Amino acid sequence: MVVQKYGGTSVADPDRIRAVAEHIVRTHRQGNQVIVVVSAMGKTTDDLVRLANDVSQDPHGRELDMLLTAGERISMALLCMAIMDHGVHAVSFTGSQAGIVTDTVHGKAKILEVKGDRIRETLTAGAVAVVAGFQGISTTRDITTLGRGGSDTTAVALAATLGAEVCEIYTDVSGVFTADPRVVPEARKLARVSFNEMLEMAATGGKVLALRSVEFARNYNVPVHVRSSFTWEPGTWVVEEDPTMEEAIISGVTHDTSEAKITITQVADRPGVAAALFRALADESVNVDMIVQNVSTAGHTDISFTVPRDDLHRGLTVMEKVAAEIEASGVSYDAGVARVTLVGAGMKTNPGVAAKMFEVLSNEGVNIEMISTSSIRISCVVQESDVETAVRALHSAFELEKAS
Repeated sequence: MVVQKYGGTSVADPDRIRAVAEHIVRTHRQGNQVIVVVSAMGKTTDDLVRLANDVSQDPHGRELDMLLTAGERISMALLCMAIMDHGVHAVSFTGSQAGIVTDTVHGKAKILEVKGDRIRETLTAGAVAVVAGFQGISTTRDITTLGRGGSDTTAVALAATLGAEVCEIYTDVSGVFTADPRVVPEARKLARVSFNEMLEMAATGGKVLALRSVEFARNYNVPVHVRSSFTWEPGTWVVEEDPTMEEAIISGVTHDTSEAKITITQVADRPGVAAALFRALADESVNVDMIVQNVSTAGHTDISFTVPRDDLHRGLTVMEKVAAEIEASGVSYDAGVARVTLVGAGMKTNPGVAAKMFEVLSNEGVNIEMISTSSIRISCVVQESDVETAVRALHSAFELEKAS
């Protein structure tokens, strides 16, 4: 059993849909049971969002989800038609028909369960199952969408539930690279990345795979193969760490320009204050990433944190209300920040990576505003105008263009 996911660029026009159909039919005729997850064609989702905003100043979440799921329904039906032209039967399913049950949060719902009975019946009958990505049905029976990259999550969730041997993610790049090739032309394609490394890359701006899809893959040990639907060449395997192999010190450098920084000044340094701040943000579904609290002086401190830029307005509204309640002196923000990150499993056993990273950025005149680390990642918040310089300098300094 193979799950194949095709992104918007892969099915952007009738020619691309026919090319994808041919590949699916080839895979099927090799004796595989094939489940296909498909995104909306090209920029359809963006066009639908624009249309909604043209009609309404503040589109209602339920109705926006109902609108956006139309994009995948179009591409799945067209793809089935193209597959059946080759003499192979194919059946299309919306997220709800496929049994993808989610929570009730519109716009970024989480998958709770995949029933998949109708897909199993379709495969048993020898047909190809084509499932609309990015969508499901909530526990209150409303149509929901899974947020950006939701089709990746759909594909991995189906692979995990139905026991597929591999989940192939087809996109317009040929795999996972050591950096964004548009920023670093000499970036190298990686043959293999561990789940944990891919998680860090996805969380820090690597746009090849959606974060929640990698979490699903790791939790259920689903091998993921990232490939190009334009060349069909072998791509990058995302798999469990192999303890017999020596890991590269650094696997890649990522960057993210979609964040903003909020600072609360002169916060009373006492138990419960930070809890009040971040509980208020959580209750409004504002996702907080990096947090820095300054050393306390005269019983007060400053707290800075980053949020997705899309959530900045909501985050500021919440913080201004809470700041008044806890008697902080003010709230400020900076929407012109970005994050640059080094990721590598070999970091755990190689001291000095952070020192080298900071030296490289210093030599380039790049000021570091915030720092966050894990055992296999170091992230720095810098000004957005400096981020591409930082990425290129770090990629060169750690010689990532060379195969390890």
